[in-house]
Amino acid sequence: MAREATSSSLFERVEHAARTIKVRIADEVRIAVVLGSGLGAFAEEFQNPTFIPYHEIPGFSVSTAEGHVGRLVSGRIENIPLLAMQGRVHFYEGYSIEQVTFPIRTFQRLGIKTLILTNAAGGIDAGLSQGALMLISDHLNLMGVNPLRGSNEDRFGPRFPDMTEVYSRELQEIATEESKRLGIDLRRGIYAALPGPSYETPAEIHMLRGFGADAVGMSTVPEAITARHMGMRVLGISCITNMAAGISDQPINHEEVMATGERARDMFTQLLRHIIGRLAA
Repeated sequence: MAREATSSSLFERVEHAARTIKVRIADEVRIAVVLGSGLGAFAEEFQNPTFIPYHEIPGFSVSTAEGHVGRLVSGRIENIPLLAMQGRVHFYEGYSIEQVTFPIRTFQRLGIKTLILTNAAGGIDAGLSQGALMLISDHLNLMGVNPLRGSNEDRFGPRFPDMTEVYSRELQEIATEESKRLGIDLRRGIYAALPGPSYETPAEIHMLRGFGADAVGMSTVPEAITARHMGMRVLGISCITNMAAGISDQPINHEEVMATGERARDMFTQLLRHIIGRLAA
């Protein structure tokens, strides 16, 4: 597990990471994708890829969760330059929230304008079947921590950033239009983030349903808040890899999450390709 440096400011460390990445990638990139559990195969389809393991990037922490390869991939899809995180680090792994969001800060210093966040999630809305994709319209931050806590770095963004529209309505419309073209059922929903790593109890899911949550997971929200703090447009997509406790009588396990992500691979990849094509246009 990488240790956080204390001898330089966060901004300086982010700048150092950005410079390290920039000399290793050929393109000027404006779109980045974070690939969640079981969804990392999308980056395998990049044309002329460059793979940079996280341990080779100053300030990046190494993924320990199964299904998270732990490397940055630079390449092209349909001749569109992209960066992808093939796996992320999570708060539940023991990393600080600063370490979890460090790559997102680095993306902004690289010139990324649009961030696509993906994850594996448990379905709370009974209308979301296992293997379905959900467009994140808003979120509930129930992780007990905010990535902006502490002294504010004005070069990143304002002290009190507005969160009225964390997930860009314009990007949601593009995703919806492309899903219809492809015949993919893409429902909008609210994503609740809990710290994990234990799955939720039926009573907790009952509470979350009362709060208005449609899906639940252990990531994404700190990244989305950080991206908005820095002015990036955010699109969020969840792959419903299991039904949450109490919604289904079946026990939940990570192997099932991974297997469902693999089954949804083609649909997920096709949708991402079309969305990215629209963004580039």
